[in-house]
Amino acid sequence: MPAPSQTTGANIGRAKRAVALAARLCLLAAGLPLAGCATAIPLASFMGSSADVTGSIPPPSAKLSPYLDAEDWRRAKGAMGLALDPQGNGAPVSWDNAKSGARGSFTPVGEARPVDDKICRAFLADVGGAAPARALQGTACRDKSGDWTLGDVKPWTAPRAG
Repeated sequence: MPAPSQTTGANIGRAKRAVALAARLCLLAAGLPLAGCATAIPLASFMGSSADVTGSIPPPSAKLSPYLDAEDWRRAKGAMGLALDPQGNGAPVSWDNAKSGARGSFTPVGEARPVDDKICRAFLADVGGAAPARALQGTACRDKSGDWTLGDVKPWTAPRAG
């Protein structure tokens, strides 16, 4: 038979382990309901801008000219939509913004064609006014919702008479 001090020591050790296990189980039980909770705060709200901007993807207006502001682009995009509409007459459509001095035009080139569930059309564009003048060629596509997006846009030079 063990000595009384050994029995008391063993019981105290078991009691300490039982209390430690109970404490861990209580913490685990209290923490499980909170494990799936999270708070997301968009970093843009701290930066003062809600637009997602990265260094690798220029804003659409920069494809036409880096000098266009949001209102210039809104007006240019409206003119682009009218000019490139497959039901339109194919005539150039001009736009301007008296406030910024920017202006330009879009001229459809060729017929509209379907590409990946979109209607795409080539164009020539002029952008100028307050910004340095640029002559461009490119494509734009209209999705099912009716929104036009710029595709490839590059500088254009008129062919030389031969």
